[in-house]
Amino acid sequence: MFKSILLPTDGSELSDKATAMAVQFAQLNHARIVAITIITPLPFSSMGDSGAVIDSGQFATQMQNAARHHIDKAAAAAHAAGIPFEGVITMSPSPYEEIVEAAKKFECDIIMMASHGRRGLNRLFLGSETQKVLAHTTLPVMVLR
Repeated sequence: MFKSILLPTDGSELSDKATAMAVQFAQLNHARIVAITIITPLPFSSMGDSGAVIDSGQFATQMQNAARHHIDKAAAAAHAAGIPFEGVITMSPSPYEEIVEAAKKFECDIIMMASHGRRGLNRLFLGSETQKVLAHTTLPVMVLR
């Protein structure tokens, strides 16, 4: 029934657990995994003379390296289980939109993602990418905690 799984990963411990579950799910369904990591751009511009200056080139390099590491971890788990795998790294200020679009682009039939389980004010201020994905896709979404 499910032949292509989209697995958003941010390298967190919860994402690692979601990866393990996705691998088991893929084995049961003889499915492939498409893992995606979204890099969000530098959240603010350099403050120049009035404050700290952040080297945007160095930031981008560090984020690319971290994203590659996240994808490599998921790839290793999939390859160890003999699961077909594809890894994608994108940059966007809106991760949920990238997740929804990747599911369409790679013709996935389910999205499996971890939820950090934020509640109250943290959820209000930080938002929930999982909630946004649920609201903007017609695909089944398996939320793992």
